[in-house]
Amino acid sequence: MASLAGASSTMSTINVPRLSPRSPKSLKFTNVIPVVTSRPVRSKQPPICCTKLTPWEPSQVKQAPAEDAGYNFLQKTTNIFETLGSENTAEAPLAKTKEVTDDASKQPLAELQFLKWPMWLLGPSILLSTGMVPTLWLPLSSIFLGPNIASLLSLIGLDCIFNLGATLFLLMADSCARPKKMAHNCNSQPPFSYQFWNIIANVTGFIIPLLMLFGSHKGFVQPQLSFIPFAVILGPYLLLLSVQILTELLTWHWQSPVWLVTPIVYESYRVLQLMRGLKLGAEISAPAWMVHTIRGLVCWWVLILGMQVMRVAWFAGFSTRARKQQYSSASADA
Repeated sequence: MASLAGASSTMSTINVPRLSPRSPKSLKFTNVIPVVTSRPVRSKQPPICCTKLTPWEPSQVKQAPAEDAGYNFLQKTTNIFETLGSENTAEAPLAKTKEVTDDASKQPLAELQFLKWPMWLLGPSILLSTGMVPTLWLPLSSIFLGPNIASLLSLIGLDCIFNLGATLFLLMADSCARPKKMAHNCNSQPPFSYQFWNIIANVTGFIIPLLMLFGSHKGFVQPQLSFIPFAVILGPYLLLLSVQILTELLTWHWQSPVWLVTPIVYESYRVLQLMRGLKLGAEISAPAWMVHTIRGLVCWWVLILGMQVMRVAWFAGFSTRARKQQYSSASADA
């Protein structure tokens, strides 16, 4: 309104005469019609700000920003498309992400299971080729040249080959016994009673030959037997028994699921080892007490082996009962 008032102050009037139609020759100006003219005026006036809208214009809807939003709209990046793209990515459903991760995790598991299948045949084959074949098909005359150090080293070499095969077999058995999902723990701890009686059996089988050797040197047992023939007959037996005790302690400490199989593997070979000792005793003309000692050890380890097999049957039944109880508790909770 101020600009209109300024413009009206600069207006000027011009009088225009009015023609009278009385005679065409003489024209007289009777009335004057005022004509308003204005010259352009340059004035620097502030702009008019009108906050009132006309009735036909819709009012703008204002939305207050939510306090829990935690971010300003379209202020994350300078590009609107980048902002919208990032928000859509962040709001993607979690189900698709879980499906992708599950598919990615199933691939290595399937590959591992595929690699475990040949172990069911490869492990027993290694155990057979390293333990049974040399003992059953290798002639005794090729490794036994008499009661001397060479024969002792040859026999120890055969037992070392078996121990290598048994170690590979136990490693494969441990790998096959592990669960499919690596995230699940597979800690198998044997009961204390099993550990106690197993240690008693091993220590008994270790002490009996040493007591017989001590009695022979002290003269309690006749005839006496020197150390070298005794080492050739029962030296490999004592060495492999020490390795078995160490292996069992390691499986208990690592809580490996092969703790139930380890004594069966070694004790089965020990029976063949003692039967070989009987043949060697006949070759070197060992005294009768030595032969009876070896026979007693064979019977002892056959008894222990039978108890180990019964332990496997008991453990299978115990696992079945525990699985049924777990399923019943899960169904009751559901």
